[in-house]
Amino acid sequence: MSKILIVGGAGYVGGWLTDEAIRDGHEVRVIDNLTYEDSYLKNVDFVFGDVLDFDLIKNNLSWADTVVWLAALVGDPACAINPSLTKKINVDSVKNLVDHFDGRVIFPSTCSVYGAQNGLLNEESAVGPLSLYAASKLEAENILLKSNATPLIFRLGTLFGISDTYARLRVDLVLNVLTIRAVLEGTMSVFGGEQYRPLLHVKDVATAVIPHLNDSTSGIYNLSTENVTILQLAERIQKIVNKVKIEQTEISFQDARNYRVSTDKVNKELKFVPRYTIENGIQEVANAITQKRIKDVGNPKFNNSESLRLQWKG
Repeated sequence: MSKILIVGGAGYVGGWLTDEAIRDGHEVRVIDNLTYEDSYLKNVDFVFGDVLDFDLIKNNLSWADTVVWLAALVGDPACAINPSLTKKINVDSVKNLVDHFDGRVIFPSTCSVYGAQNGLLNEESAVGPLSLYAASKLEAENILLKSNATPLIFRLGTLFGISDTYARLRVDLVLNVLTIRAVLEGTMSVFGGEQYRPLLHVKDVATAVIPHLNDSTSGIYNLSTENVTILQLAERIQKIVNKVKIEQTEISFQDARNYRVSTDKVNKELKFVPRYTIENGIQEVANAITQKRIKDVGNPKFNNSESLRLQWKG
């Protein structure tokens, strides 16, 4: 049994990953400042703290065999609100990590580092981040790769679906928000629609991470389930949520990023096989909304950038 420190473990990705690590027999400790949560009630060793409290982080690193570093400001709009703070959280905290820990580090980056490109992109393809979020993740990747740690870096596709029973649903992710609109409004507005996204169920981050908590696998791996266009995604939602119209509109819902990624490397070298499909994610989000399991899906806490704007305004 290894000691696994999950920094940012109370969030959307960390919720299910924490559960899976425990099920796999590891001793788990979570550090989180509960940016988007009101409480942390999971029966797990928990440290309330911020990644910018470098002393606190350093003290807990000495406990760990492996660090899963999930802490970050995530998403283009959220990171753009306060660029200085984004750099501190997404980059400077990673510098502090490698300054005080040279063991196993597993780090989620983003396929957004590729920017807008044609063709099927692999891990050797040129990068061209179009946002502060992507640029900060790419800078953190380079810090890890140049360090004495053993970093395993996953460039995640656009996440979707429901995590564990505690983590909030994110409504600022394309599959989730289109499904919610389909259920509540009966219409999905799609801007353009031909832009590709690699999609990944939030639970499949753990599917990739857990088998490699203890080994020495390192390097960069694209991680996604499937590449689909926004229009194709809307059409697949339409098959599950009845009587829904698709309106292609000039109102920009998403940005101009357009990219498809190859997962040949992670499939072959790490034997990654996703457990959850796009249809699984559509169905579970649709069920949550239809069954009114979320009292107010419009609450800003479900949206990273809106939640942060309210917090920082206050």
